[in-house]
Amino acid sequence: MGFYNDIILPRVCDLAMRNAQLRPYRERVIGAAEGLVIEIGVGSGRNLPLYRSPVREVLALEPSPQLTAMARGTLHPGMPVRFIEASAEAIPLHDRSVDTVVTTWTLCSIPDAAMALTEMRRVLRPGGKLLFVEHGMAPDRNVRRWQDWLTPAWKRISGGCHLNRPISTMIESAGFRIDRVETGYMPGPKAMTFMYEGSARRG
Repeated sequence: MGFYNDIILPRVCDLAMRNAQLRPYRERVIGAAEGLVIEIGVGSGRNLPLYRSPVREVLALEPSPQLTAMARGTLHPGMPVRFIEASAEAIPLHDRSVDTVVTTWTLCSIPDAAMALTEMRRVLRPGGKLLFVEHGMAPDRNVRRWQDWLTPAWKRISGGCHLNRPISTMIESAGFRIDRVETGYMPGPKAMTFMYEGSARRG
């Protein structure tokens, strides 16, 4: 799996994230960011061109060297970006040091998402925001059955992506208070397209 994970998978992830239907979600989430931002799982850098003032700097955290290299080549005019090659389960920042945490289609694939969310809460200052758009567990029983059935095989070929994670519950269980969440299906296979978009603060 080394060749697949190191060479093929990063390009597949980048191709999937080029989907034009994701652009409005990105614009809304990134448009609400401010101050010092840490983006969890920056991937190939598809969000970086969207950051504007009042963001003053983006800390782009990504554990994959291949995706980090791709993100470094992304244009982000006038916006300072510092790349951090590290895991979300052990964010190398001081407590309460960032104003905004951003996750876009990331919580599905972090091995220990609960620990990652605890780390996000740790580095977020009081009054700061967690901004997120994620796909996850659907409300419809038949769709959930498909998600549960597909996930074991799907995560093996998609870098650990789970189709059935209960995003809102996970965020709240990590000690966040959700201010806003909007949910619904994006066009496409329902098992893969139930979206959670919103914001949360430290509880």
